[in-house]
Amino acid sequence: MSFPPIREELRGLQPYGAPQLDVPVQLNTNENPYGPSAACADDIAASVRAAALTLNRYPDREHVELRTALAAYLSRDTPHGVTTEQVWAANGSNEVMLQLLQAFGGPGRTAMSFAPTYSMYPEYARDTSTAWVQGRRADDFSLDLDAAREAIEREQPSVVLLPSPNNPTGTALPPEAVGLLCKAAGDGLVVVDEAYGEFRRAGVPSAVELLPTHRNLVVTRTMSKAFAAAGLRLGYLAADPAICDAIRVVRLPYHLSAVTQATALAALRHAPELLGKVDELRVERDATVSWLREQGLTVADSDANFALFGTFEDRHAVWQGLLDRGVLIREVGPDGWLRVSIGTPDEMMSFKQAMAETLQMEVGR
Repeated sequence: MSFPPIREELRGLQPYGAPQLDVPVQLNTNENPYGPSAACADDIAASVRAAALTLNRYPDREHVELRTALAAYLSRDTPHGVTTEQVWAANGSNEVMLQLLQAFGGPGRTAMSFAPTYSMYPEYARDTSTAWVQGRRADDFSLDLDAAREAIEREQPSVVLLPSPNNPTGTALPPEAVGLLCKAAGDGLVVVDEAYGEFRRAGVPSAVELLPTHRNLVVTRTMSKAFAAAGLRLGYLAADPAICDAIRVVRLPYHLSAVTQATALAALRHAPELLGKVDELRVERDATVSWLREQGLTVADSDANFALFGTFEDRHAVWQGLLDRGVLIREVGPDGWLRVSIGTPDEMMSFKQAMAETLQMEVGR
């Protein structure tokens, strides 16, 4: 056995992560480009100071106050309301997903999604020794519901992961998808990952509305995107209380620090402000999609704060051309495609200028 004695299936693998480069325009990790106001930062600072005076004690391991505030926030998306008992939070939606696979996956069980989709999903499965099965999306990145239903009935996965909007394509699930696939999954969980849910178009419902109808439905969210709190690392889910109880078995003790809880509660008090730029980002997204199409590129329809576009014979050369001009985007998704996060108007102008120059350079080769 070679040193260190890492699990064989992990040997030689590289850790997940987008490039973190110091460039003028960073449009590669789908962050909200508008940070908190001074008033919000002051509230956070005061809340953290209050929490700091209690750091000799462990935090509330059930984070009841935070879950109650998150339930109130989610209740805006459903006429049925969401209760504290239906909500669970962790350090980013990544940890929420990992806890779900720890509790409901494992040896002899299967997790499933439909590619192209979020590249961390198979890693959650790998890390929890859960078998991974991947179906395919249609050429336009939509989900063929009949094919998806048949695949779920055939594979009988313990957990189905369905992002809506999808990352990296931005594609939202059709309204009828969640109910159909929850029925197909039987007692298996259907996890609708709404990390980018706040950016969805008007009229596109949240899966939160369907929680009373399907006990195997889980809806996950994050404060990293629309809430402009990527540095906070706070993700959460809404589900049947029995699912939350199951997660308690696998979560680490006191997994949410007192500082994290205090910061998240302060941010939620400023929700209208932090979410105030979402409409502007939607407009900028749609304008970016239109501009890219005017350049002769193919762009996936997006309900998120990013756009997937292509196709390129050498996408890395295009990515590098943008980087050479001070603009960082993401080389992710199917071969030949690139993804750009939506930034401020000035950032998007810089992207367009760099993109036009890069495309001209590629044509001239």
